[in-house]
Amino acid sequence: MREPAFWWQAPGAISAMLSPLAMAYDAVATRRMGKPAARVAAPVVCIGDPTVGGAGKTPTAIAIARMLAAAGRRPAFLTRGYGGSLAGPVIVSPHHDAAAVGDEPLLLARAATTVVGRNRAAGAAVALAQGADILILDDGFQSPSVHKDFSLLVIDGHRGIGNGCTVPAGPLRAGLKAQIDRAQAMVVVGAPSRFADLAAAAAQRCGLPVWTGRLVPDTAALAALAGRPVLAFAGIGHPRKFFATLEAAGIAVTQAVTFPDHHAYTAAEANDLVRRAEQAGLTLVTTEKDFVRLGGAAERADLARRTATVPVTLVFDDTAAVKSALAALTRPA
Repeated sequence: MREPAFWWQAPGAISAMLSPLAMAYDAVATRRMGKPAARVAAPVVCIGDPTVGGAGKTPTAIAIARMLAAAGRRPAFLTRGYGGSLAGPVIVSPHHDAAAVGDEPLLLARAATTVVGRNRAAGAAVALAQGADILILDDGFQSPSVHKDFSLLVIDGHRGIGNGCTVPAGPLRAGLKAQIDRAQAMVVVGAPSRFADLAAAAAQRCGLPVWTGRLVPDTAALAALAGRPVLAFAGIGHPRKFFATLEAAGIAVTQAVTFPDHHAYTAAEANDLVRRAEQAGLTLVTTEKDFVRLGGAAERADLARRTATVPVTLVFDDTAAVKSALAALTRPA
């Protein structure tokens, strides 16, 4: 799905026209968030996104898992495995591909045990049986699947909450206030725009701490691309953010090709990207999330072989505050 451009602009005629549908959607979503949720035998940290589209949940979840592991905890990820065919619960392993478990679980599994399951409570039981003592819910903030002990709302600094309207009039998955009321903290990823400032101000009025962070690209990957013009392609929630990251690091993005989020690359698309790069003398580069979707099919093998990636890491500006919040959550009673 390609998101409508008007979602990320000031409210206008189209969003006003769709407001009755948005009100109905908001009512259903808010009611669903308020339903009782199953409790599991470990604390649950939820990394949520108040809007549709990429805000940086996966890097945030990985950063939180690494903090917990450094503090002596045994974190595990729970995810529905969007885009994958397996209902689970199943522990993600190296033999899985994105078609089976989805792209994000493959990235999460590099950091900690990851369980894919449509039924998150069942997935939690599998993770606990593997020795986990704290669970990280990747997405699922709006779902009453399991009780969350600590929910962190992730806001993209550039796009923020867009026009502040609920689907289909805007990008919010439910009313902002209703979501803030069910969260314990917010993190703004990247330099904030006025759309992100609106969300941060609303959170602070409700007493939520608002942290800031930034996605830092891997220096070795950037060094390998230095001086080489590239054809960058991405099928993520906000592809332009990836291209901007490359350009900010001095990488010459000669061509930029966008695809929908979680896009499954076809043989024709893979061949076309290789052909375009060869004809223009460009180096192919993509995100880690896109790269894992290139595996598992022979028709994409040539594209995968020719493509470089630029991993990114979320760095919190106030690491001590985040660690303190997590320590308070996990401290033995």
